[in-house]
Amino acid sequence: MSIVTMTEEQRQESRAFYREALELLHQTGTNFMLGGAFAMFHYTGIYRDTKDLDVFCKASEATKIMKFFGERGYRVENYDVRWLAKVHKDPYFIDLIFDTVNNICRVDDTWYERAPETIFCDVQVRMIPAEELSWCKMYVQNRERYDGADINHIWLKWGRNMDWKHVLFRMEQHWHILLQHIISFQFCYPSEFHEIIPRWLFDELIQRAKDQYDVPPPMEKVCRGPVIDQTQYAVDIKDWDYKALTIKTV
Repeated sequence: MSIVTMTEEQRQESRAFYREALELLHQTGTNFMLGGAFAMFHYTGIYRDTKDLDVFCKASEATKIMKFFGERGYRVENYDVRWLAKVHKDPYFIDLIFDTVNNICRVDDTWYERAPETIFCDVQVRMIPAEELSWCKMYVQNRERYDGADINHIWLKWGRNMDWKHVLFRMEQHWHILLQHIISFQFCYPSEFHEIIPRWLFDELIQRAKDQYDVPPPMEKVCRGPVIDQTQYAVDIKDWDYKALTIKTV
């Protein structure tokens, strides 16, 4: 998500690009959802000027989309085979996102089942579900970018509509991170969290945190830091003899 400051003329130009891109995306015959700045606007009302259109889709669909746009003169870029491709029409571009850089939040058919339909730039589209948007953002915790405020704003404005059992399902593997963000939300919004964060969810995660102390520590030195920041925790793996967490991708 590339945040910029635009003039009104540039905003009109960017909207024309978005409309053209979305119409072409529909012509590909693939499924896709919008994320990024426009999903944030949908769920929170916060608007950010941006030159990129974040499109979430399955990896197989990203390949079809790249081929389709490439045949029509767009410059396509297989940016990172693990999670990201790009379609360019300078100075604007589409980010085709089919996973996260840590290979945890892989897009599959279940995302589409819960994606709300809306109109964007006069084109009917589906937005990435708020639960999956939160899921992806919870892992963005590096020096250059931290999405904690985005998560708090999503929950503040949309949390009463969210399926918190589904959020727990998505974060089951890394429930500590979910608890971390819930504590942050409670800190930021002491007058709202009672009505937004279900008590059962908080109690469940706190009990898990307590139960950890009643079982032996792991037999191996494992650092899970690279799950949220592969750069700043590199020293743990390279120099301090910690083993990196093996991320399951199935």
